[in-house]
Amino acid sequence: MSAARRPPPAYTAPPDSGIHATSQLYQSISKTASDPAARLPKESFTIRPCSGQAWVVPAGHICRLTTPQGPQVGDLNIWNANNPRERMWAARTRQIHASHVSVGDRLWSNLPCLRPLVTITGDSLGGGQLHDVLGPDGTRKPEVEFGTTQFGGRVHDLLGTRCDPYVNLLMGGETFDFHCHSNLTRAVFPYGLTELDVHDVLNVFQVTGLDEQGKYFMETSPANSGEYFEFFAEVDVLCALSACPGGDLSNWGWDDKEGGMGATCRPLGVEVYQLADPKVLEGWKTPDSPKYQGQHGMRMPPREKDGYTGL
Repeated sequence: MSAARRPPPAYTAPPDSGIHATSQLYQSISKTASDPAARLPKESFTIRPCSGQAWVVPAGHICRLTTPQGPQVGDLNIWNANNPRERMWAARTRQIHASHVSVGDRLWSNLPCLRPLVTITGDSLGGGQLHDVLGPDGTRKPEVEFGTTQFGGRVHDLLGTRCDPYVNLLMGGETFDFHCHSNLTRAVFPYGLTELDVHDVLNVFQVTGLDEQGKYFMETSPANSGEYFEFFAEVDVLCALSACPGGDLSNWGWDDKEGGMGATCRPLGVEVYQLADPKVLEGWKTPDSPKYQGQHGMRMPPREKDGYTGL
C-alpha cells in the first residue's frame, strides 16, 4: 500500500505572479539594510512598555521595528493611510504565504482591494521561513536564522491576534486598559479611527504555533537587543504598534498583569527611512488591485417593457 500523499498548499502562485517579492528590485531594497549611507532617516521614536503609537510611512519608504532593550513582542496593524477601509488582511496573507512571515512575504489588504500594502525586506531573526531573495547567489543569508522550536513554534505570527480587555474578563481576569487592542485603539484615535478599525495583527518578534490538538500556544520571544523587522511601504500606510503587556511572553498569564509579566516588558523602536538613491526604485510603482469586474453575478433587473420612463 502506497504512503499517503501530503496535501499540497491550497494557494500556490506561479513564479511570475508577483505574489512573492523576489525580484532584483526587492533584493536591492533589502541590501540597503547593511549600508547606512544608502538610507536617509526620516523619523524615529521609542514605544514605551505597555503602550502603543501610530505613524505614517509614505509609499516608497522603509520602516524598521526594533527591540532596543531585548525581547519584546509587538502587535502591528496597518491601513492604507488615504483610505483606512483598506487594511491588512491577516487571514489571506496567512493563506498566500504562511502562518509566520519573513523576507519576501507581503502583507495583503482586504477585499475588494487585495494588493500588498507592504513587503517584508529585512528580518534579523529569519522568521523560520526560507526565501531566495537576499544573497548575491540567489540564496537567503540572514544574520541569524531562528527556525523552528522543538514544539513547532515559529516567529512573526499571523496565527493569533491581539490581547483585549473583553477576553480578559471572559478568562476570569480584571479590568485592564493596557491590552494591545486598547493600546492600538488609543494610538489611532488622533488619525480619526476608532476601536472598530482595529483589526487582526501581525505579532512581530512573537513565537507561536499549534499543538497536536490544534490549540494555539506561545513561547518566549527569542529577540535579543537590536533585532529588527522591516518592511517597504507599497502605498502610503498608517501603522500602529503595541508593545504587548505580555512582554517577552516568558511569564504569560491572564491572572497577572503587573507582576511576572510586567517584569518582562520592554520598549520597541520604530525607524522610518527614505532610500538615498532613487535609482533603486526604478521600475517600481504602487501595486494595482486585481481587475475583477464580475459584480459577483449581480446585474440590474430587466425592465418589464421597453420605453419605461418611471423613477
